[in-house]
Amino acid sequence: MVASFAAALEREQGQQLRAARPGIVRVHHVQITVPPGAENEARRFYCSVLGLREVPKPELLAARGGLWLEQEGFQVHIGVEDGVDRRATKAHVAYEVNDLTAWRAHLEALGLTITEGIQAPGLPRFEVRDPFGNRIEFVQPDRVAGK
Repeated sequence: MVASFAAALEREQGQQLRAARPGIVRVHHVQITVPPGAENEARRFYCSVLGLREVPKPELLAARGGLWLEQEGFQVHIGVEDGVDRRATKAHVAYEVNDLTAWRAHLEALGLTITEGIQAPGLPRFEVRDPFGNRIEFVQPDRVAGK
């Protein structure tokens, strides 16, 4: 599959592909998972600690478990999945914040362990893990910090 996809891209020679490609408007949502039965703990962490707001999950999907959250028009869907080692992956959600120092203090006061990520120029950041092992990154680009 990957080889045939790469070959198709090569055949299209860039400009033709760009001209025919439909546009992506924005990222609508990301999905993370928690163990089955952990929705209430996820709700407490993501709503109370991080301040996301729960939004109704469509009735047809609600029976599958999980919950949907939103912040500033961006959604985080929390699904249920068993047998996943969430600490063994680089997958993560990165939240852009307006005061990285305040977030660090808030999370440390709640007993979360802060992990320093590799610092990228113009993008101060750190990471924590949610109660299920999902990696969460907090970033404050220099443009947000007024630098």
